[in-house]
Amino acid sequence: MARIVKPVSGSDEAGVPIGARAVFRKTVSEADVYLYAGVTGDFSPNHLDEEYMRGGRYGRRIAHGTLLLGFMSAASARLPLGRTVSLGYDRVRFTAPVFFGDTIETVYTVREYDEQRRRVYSELTCTNQHGQVVAVAVNIRKFVD
Repeated sequence: MARIVKPVSGSDEAGVPIGARAVFRKTVSEADVYLYAGVTGDFSPNHLDEEYMRGGRYGRRIAHGTLLLGFMSAASARLPLGRTVSLGYDRVRFTAPVFFGDTIETVYTVREYDEQRRRVYSELTCTNQHGQVVAVAVNIRKFVD
């Protein structure tokens, strides 16, 4: 039987099993990238200057890698883990560029529960519409009840 991640002892919530998954899908638009640049202050020409990028390796603008961390956060919010906070993302890697118009599927999979430390470890994978992995990470969440 799969181990169950329980929110708190005595909670009415059933918890989620190890291996539980949540998915977030989003098509990255030009507006998404410009809004993200405005919020973060990252106005790098890699993201905003088509002419500048035309002469480079990718031939066009790319989305901010850290925008994908937001997608990872959105995927984690789709699992009923209870009252948890993110302690961060480990082993974050941006493995391929994300272009405007790409549809990204982010899969969040619960892998381990440390009952003593009250932490949940989950793997995240972002894949584009061509099946190419564009980002990976491990998320650590802690119960705060």
